[in-house]
Amino acid sequence: MDTMSEPTVDLDLSLFPKAAWALAEFVKRLQWAQIRACAVDDEEADLMKQALVQLQKVLNQKGFSPR
Repeated sequence: MDTMSEPTVDLDLSLFPKAAWALAEFVKRLQWAQIRACAVDDEEADLMKQALVQLQKVLNQKGFSPR
């Protein structure tokens, strides 16, 4: 699937700080095997991973960057 030619989707999300930290921790701890287990195939798992990387970037920009 060529996602580069598709238009993007902007999402607006409001979370309490504790929830944002928990989400940042969760995304940080997810491993490929866990993502793949939730996907129908490798292509979908790769798309999930790409979305999670973008989510991590946004959380980091907002100051939610666990080590």
